[in-house]
Amino acid sequence: MRLVPLLLALALPVSASAETITVFAAASLKTALDRIAAEYQDRTGARVAISYAGSGALARQILQGAPADIFISANADWMDAVEDSGWIAQGTRHDLLGNRLVLVAHGPLPEIDLTPATDLVALAQDGWIATGLVTAVPAGQYAKDALQSLDLWEKTSPHLAQSDNVRAALTLVATGEAPLGIVYATDARAEPRVHVIATFPEASHPPITYPVALGQGADHAAPFFAALSAPEAAAIFAAEGFTLRGTP
Repeated sequence: MRLVPLLLALALPVSASAETITVFAAASLKTALDRIAAEYQDRTGARVAISYAGSGALARQILQGAPADIFISANADWMDAVEDSGWIAQGTRHDLLGNRLVLVAHGPLPEIDLTPATDLVALAQDGWIATGLVTAVPAGQYAKDALQSLDLWEKTSPHLAQSDNVRAALTLVATGEAPLGIVYATDARAEPRVHVIATFPEASHPPITYPVALGQGADHAAPFFAALSAPEAAAIFAAEGFTLRGTP
Protein backbone atom coordinates (compact mmCIF):
# COMPACT_ATOMS: atom_id res chain seq x y z
CA MET A 1 0.00 0.00 0.00
CA ARG A 2 2.93 2.34 0.54
CA LEU A 3 3.92 2.05 -3.14
CA VAL A 4 1.02 4.11 -4.50
CA PRO A 5 1.69 7.28 -2.44
CA LEU A 6 5.36 6.96 -3.29
CA LEU A 7 4.66 6.81 -7.02
CA LEU A 8 2.32 9.80 -6.76
CA ALA A 9 4.93 11.78 -4.91
CA LEU A 10 7.52 11.01 -7.55
CA ALA A 11 5.15 12.03 -10.33
CA LEU A 12 4.14 15.38 -8.89
CA PRO A 13 7.43 17.26 -9.33
CA VAL A 14 7.58 16.27 -13.02
CA SER A 15 4.06 17.53 -13.68
CA ALA A 16 4.52 20.69 -11.67
CA SER A 17 7.83 21.55 -13.31
CA ALA A 18 6.55 21.12 -16.88
CA GLU A 19 6.11 24.58 -18.42
CA THR A 20 3.84 25.31 -21.35
CA ILE A 21 5.68 26.61 -24.41
CA THR A 22 3.77 29.67 -25.60
CA VAL A 23 4.17 30.59 -29.26
CA PHE A 24 2.86 33.76 -30.89
CA ALA A 25 2.66 33.10 -34.63
CA ALA A 26 1.40 34.80 -37.76
CA ALA A 27 -2.01 33.45 -38.76
CA SER A 28 -0.74 32.20 -42.12
CA LEU A 29 1.38 29.60 -40.30
CA LYS A 30 -1.55 27.79 -38.67
CA THR A 31 -1.88 24.74 -40.91
CA ALA A 32 1.83 23.89 -40.87
CA LEU A 33 2.59 24.94 -37.30
CA ASP A 34 -0.32 23.00 -35.82
CA ARG A 35 1.10 19.84 -37.39
CA ILE A 36 4.62 20.58 -36.18
CA ALA A 37 3.44 21.30 -32.63
CA ALA A 38 1.26 18.17 -32.50
CA GLU A 39 4.12 15.94 -33.62
CA TYR A 40 6.49 17.61 -31.15
CA GLN A 41 4.04 17.12 -28.28
CA ASP A 42 3.52 13.47 -29.19
CA ARG A 43 7.27 12.89 -29.32
CA THR A 44 8.32 14.79 -26.19
CA GLY A 45 5.26 15.12 -23.97
CA ALA A 46 5.79 18.89 -23.85
CA ARG A 47 2.86 21.30 -23.95
CA VAL A 48 2.81 23.80 -26.82
CA ALA A 49 0.17 26.56 -26.88
CA ILE A 50 -0.01 28.67 -30.03
CA SER A 51 -1.72 32.04 -30.37
CA TYR A 52 -2.42 33.00 -33.99
CA ALA A 53 -3.20 36.53 -35.16
CA GLY A 54 -1.86 39.27 -37.39
CA SER A 55 1.82 39.91 -36.73
CA GLY A 56 1.17 43.52 -35.72
CA ALA A 57 -1.39 42.52 -33.09
CA LEU A 58 0.95 39.87 -31.69
CA ALA A 59 3.92 42.24 -31.60
CA ARG A 60 1.89 44.84 -29.73
CA GLN A 61 0.80 42.21 -27.19
CA ILE A 62 4.42 41.21 -26.60
CA LEU A 63 5.41 44.86 -26.19
CA GLN A 64 2.64 45.21 -23.61
CA GLY A 65 4.00 42.27 -21.61
CA ALA A 66 2.14 39.24 -22.96
CA PRO A 67 3.94 36.05 -21.86
CA ALA A 68 5.17 34.70 -25.21
CA ASP A 69 8.21 32.43 -25.39
CA ILE A 70 8.60 32.35 -29.20
CA PHE A 71 7.48 34.88 -31.78
CA ILE A 72 7.15 34.12 -35.50
CA SER A 73 6.27 37.21 -37.53
CA ALA A 74 5.20 37.42 -41.17
CA ASN A 75 7.46 40.39 -41.80
CA ALA A 76 10.64 41.93 -40.48
CA ASP A 77 9.22 45.27 -39.35
CA TRP A 78 7.15 43.84 -36.50
CA MET A 79 10.04 41.66 -35.37
CA ASP A 80 12.25 44.78 -35.46
CA ALA A 81 9.84 46.49 -33.06
CA VAL A 82 9.99 43.56 -30.67
CA GLU A 83 13.77 43.34 -30.93
CA ASP A 84 14.14 47.06 -30.23
CA SER A 85 12.29 46.51 -26.94
CA GLY A 86 14.94 44.08 -25.73
CA TRP A 87 12.56 41.09 -25.70
CA ILE A 88 14.63 38.78 -27.92
CA ALA A 89 17.27 36.44 -26.53
CA GLN A 90 20.56 37.41 -28.10
CA GLY A 91 21.53 35.49 -31.22
CA THR A 92 18.22 33.70 -31.69
CA ARG A 93 16.55 35.82 -34.35
CA HIS A 94 16.73 34.47 -37.89
CA ASP A 95 14.61 34.26 -41.04
CA LEU A 96 12.81 30.92 -40.97
CA LEU A 97 10.55 30.92 -44.05
CA GLY A 98 9.48 32.69 -47.20
CA ASN A 99 6.19 32.92 -49.09
CA ARG A 100 4.51 34.31 -52.23
CA LEU A 101 1.58 36.71 -52.63
CA VAL A 102 -1.33 35.51 -54.78
CA LEU A 103 -4.71 36.63 -56.06
CA VAL A 104 -7.47 34.13 -55.28
CA ALA A 105 -11.07 33.86 -56.44
CA HIS A 106 -14.11 32.18 -54.93
CA GLY A 107 -15.09 30.66 -58.25
CA PRO A 108 -12.81 29.08 -60.85
CA LEU A 109 -11.61 31.84 -63.17
CA PRO A 110 -8.96 31.80 -65.91
CA GLU A 111 -5.44 32.60 -64.73
CA ILE A 112 -4.29 36.13 -65.49
CA ASP A 113 -1.12 38.21 -65.52
CA LEU A 114 -1.07 41.12 -63.11
CA THR A 115 -0.08 44.34 -64.88
CA PRO A 116 -1.02 48.02 -64.63
CA ALA A 117 -3.77 47.28 -67.16
CA THR A 118 -5.44 44.66 -64.93
CA ASP A 119 -8.91 45.73 -63.76
CA LEU A 120 -9.37 43.96 -60.44
CA VAL A 121 -12.59 45.84 -59.69
CA ALA A 122 -14.19 44.55 -62.87
CA LEU A 123 -12.84 41.07 -62.19
CA ALA A 124 -14.52 41.19 -58.77
CA GLN A 125 -17.73 42.40 -60.45
CA ASP A 126 -17.65 45.46 -58.20
CA GLY A 127 -17.57 43.20 -55.13
CA TRP A 128 -15.03 43.15 -52.32
CA ILE A 129 -11.37 42.18 -52.61
CA ALA A 130 -10.34 40.68 -49.27
CA THR A 131 -6.93 41.09 -47.68
CA GLY A 132 -5.36 41.88 -44.31
CA LEU A 133 -5.32 45.33 -42.76
CA VAL A 134 -2.98 47.34 -44.96
CA THR A 135 -1.65 49.29 -41.97
CA ALA A 136 -0.93 46.40 -39.60
CA VAL A 137 -1.26 42.91 -41.10
CA PRO A 138 1.77 41.89 -43.20
CA ALA A 139 -0.34 40.28 -45.95
CA GLY A 140 -2.25 43.54 -46.27
CA GLN A 141 0.95 45.56 -46.20
CA TYR A 142 2.45 43.41 -48.95
CA ALA A 143 -0.81 43.70 -50.90
CA LYS A 144 -0.72 47.49 -50.70
CA ASP A 145 2.94 47.55 -51.81
CA ALA A 146 2.15 45.28 -54.76
CA LEU A 147 -0.91 47.24 -55.85
CA GLN A 148 0.99 50.51 -55.64
CA SER A 149 3.88 49.05 -57.60
CA LEU A 150 1.49 47.96 -60.35
CA ASP A 151 -0.35 51.32 -60.34
CA LEU A 152 -3.54 49.57 -59.22
CA TRP A 153 -3.86 50.99 -55.71
CA GLU A 154 -5.92 54.13 -56.40
CA LYS A 155 -8.67 52.28 -58.24
CA THR A 156 -8.62 49.11 -56.13
CA SER A 157 -8.24 50.39 -52.57
CA PRO A 158 -11.89 51.54 -52.12
CA HIS A 159 -12.96 47.95 -52.82
CA LEU A 160 -10.69 46.28 -50.26
CA ALA A 161 -12.27 44.34 -47.39
CA GLN A 162 -9.55 44.47 -44.74
CA SER A 163 -9.41 41.79 -42.06
CA ASP A 164 -7.55 41.42 -38.76
CA ASN A 165 -5.46 38.58 -40.19
CA VAL A 166 -4.88 36.86 -43.51
CA ARG A 167 -6.83 33.72 -42.59
CA ALA A 168 -9.91 35.86 -41.96
CA ALA A 169 -9.47 37.39 -45.41
CA LEU A 170 -9.13 33.90 -46.87
CA THR A 171 -12.41 32.88 -45.22
CA LEU A 172 -14.22 35.80 -46.87
CA VAL A 173 -13.23 34.44 -50.26
CA ALA A 174 -13.84 30.81 -49.34
CA THR A 175 -17.40 31.58 -48.26
CA GLY A 176 -18.10 33.80 -51.26
CA GLU A 177 -18.53 37.00 -49.26
CA ALA A 178 -15.67 38.45 -51.31
CA PRO A 179 -15.22 37.37 -54.93
CA LEU A 180 -11.45 37.99 -54.79
CA GLY A 181 -8.72 38.09 -52.20
CA ILE A 182 -5.01 38.84 -51.86
CA VAL A 183 -3.39 36.27 -49.59
CA TYR A 184 -0.30 34.12 -49.31
CA ALA A 185 0.23 31.15 -51.59
CA THR A 186 0.31 28.87 -48.55
CA ASP A 187 -3.12 30.09 -47.40
CA ALA A 188 -4.58 29.35 -50.82
CA ARG A 189 -3.11 25.85 -50.72
CA ALA A 190 -4.73 25.23 -47.33
CA GLU A 191 -8.24 26.22 -48.49
CA PRO A 192 -9.81 24.07 -51.26
CA ARG A 193 -12.70 26.51 -51.75
CA VAL A 194 -10.50 29.19 -53.33
CA HIS A 195 -8.70 29.24 -56.67
CA VAL A 196 -5.36 30.92 -57.40
CA ILE A 197 -5.74 33.01 -60.52
CA ALA A 198 -2.51 35.04 -60.37
CA THR A 199 0.78 35.37 -58.52
CA PHE A 200 2.07 38.86 -57.85
CA PRO A 201 5.51 39.56 -59.33
CA GLU A 202 8.15 39.19 -56.63
CA ALA A 203 9.56 42.59 -57.58
CA SER A 204 6.20 44.25 -56.83
CA HIS A 205 6.61 43.97 -53.04
CA PRO A 206 9.36 43.42 -50.45
CA PRO A 207 10.46 39.80 -49.96
CA ILE A 208 7.97 37.91 -47.79
CA THR A 209 9.98 36.55 -44.87
CA TYR A 210 9.06 35.00 -41.53
CA PRO A 211 11.62 35.91 -38.86
CA VAL A 212 11.51 33.86 -35.66
CA ALA A 213 13.01 34.61 -32.26
CA LEU A 214 13.16 33.20 -28.76
CA GLY A 215 12.26 35.48 -25.87
CA GLN A 216 14.67 36.24 -23.07
CA GLY A 217 14.30 33.85 -20.14
CA ALA A 218 12.42 31.29 -22.23
CA ASP A 219 15.01 28.53 -21.84
CA HIS A 220 12.29 25.89 -21.44
CA ALA A 221 11.12 26.71 -25.00
CA ALA A 222 14.58 26.36 -26.56
CA PRO A 223 14.12 22.71 -27.65
CA PHE A 224 10.92 23.52 -29.55
CA PHE A 225 12.55 26.65 -30.97
CA ALA A 226 15.35 24.44 -32.33
CA ALA A 227 12.79 21.94 -33.64
CA LEU A 228 11.27 24.63 -35.87
CA SER A 229 14.46 24.53 -37.97
CA ALA A 230 14.88 20.74 -37.88
CA PRO A 231 14.42 18.59 -41.01
CA GLU A 232 11.09 17.24 -39.78
CA ALA A 233 9.60 20.73 -39.46
CA ALA A 234 11.22 21.85 -42.72
CA ALA A 235 9.46 19.01 -44.55
CA ILE A 236 6.08 20.09 -43.17
CA PHE A 237 6.65 23.75 -44.01
CA ALA A 238 7.73 22.81 -47.53
CA ALA A 239 4.70 20.56 -47.99
CA GLU A 240 2.48 23.55 -47.15
CA GLY A 241 4.21 25.68 -49.80
CA PHE A 242 6.66 27.73 -47.71
CA THR A 243 10.16 28.31 -48.92
CA LEU A 244 12.91 27.56 -46.40
CA ARG A 245 15.28 30.36 -45.41
CA GLY A 246 17.75 28.64 -43.12
CA THR A 247 18.79 28.15 -39.51
CA PRO A 248 20.47 30.38 -36.92
